[in-house]
Amino acid sequence: MLRPIRASIVILLLMTVLTGLAYPLAMVGAAGAIFPDQAAGSLVVHDGKVVGAKLIGQSFAEDRYFHGRPSATGDKSYDAANSAGSNLGPTSKSLIERVRGDAEKLGKGVPVDLVTTSASGLDPHISPAAAAWQVPRVAKARGLQEADLQHLVAQYTEGRELGVLGEPRVNVLRLNLALDALAKR
Repeated sequence: MLRPIRASIVILLLMTVLTGLAYPLAMVGAAGAIFPDQAAGSLVVHDGKVVGAKLIGQSFAEDRYFHGRPSATGDKSYDAANSAGSNLGPTSKSLIERVRGDAEKLGKGVPVDLVTTSASGLDPHISPAAAAWQVPRVAKARGLQEADLQHLVAQYTEGRELGVLGEPRVNVLRLNLALDALAKR
């Protein structure tokens, strides 16, 4: 009678060690060896200092910067610990009021991704159209030529994955870092 219980306990301990320790550690080690940048969080380092991550959006509120999508992370904007969509459906009065309010604040012709959140609430990308729409504001705030900023947006526009997946997009953090570098010249 004790033999089956003992065997069950041994199997439980063995599987716990294998699936709870050995396998996760092997995967972390393999990820670090094969994809070191991604395994470390895809961090963006500028002047020797970590300023953000390539895959997590952050708030840029000043007129001299390109703005990203609205955050859906609750009271604290762009809080990665609270990442999730708002779960508000397209008929939600709260969502409709927020989007209308944001659209009215931003003005005519605002691209949809500047007033709607992404599924994660932390999308670091905007569409090339959303970046182009912001060029006049950023150019005026920085005293730069719009043509220079349009060229910068085109330079930082990423294409579709494998040529067919997703949409062209612009990483707001990378674009704003390039904008700061352009202003230093």
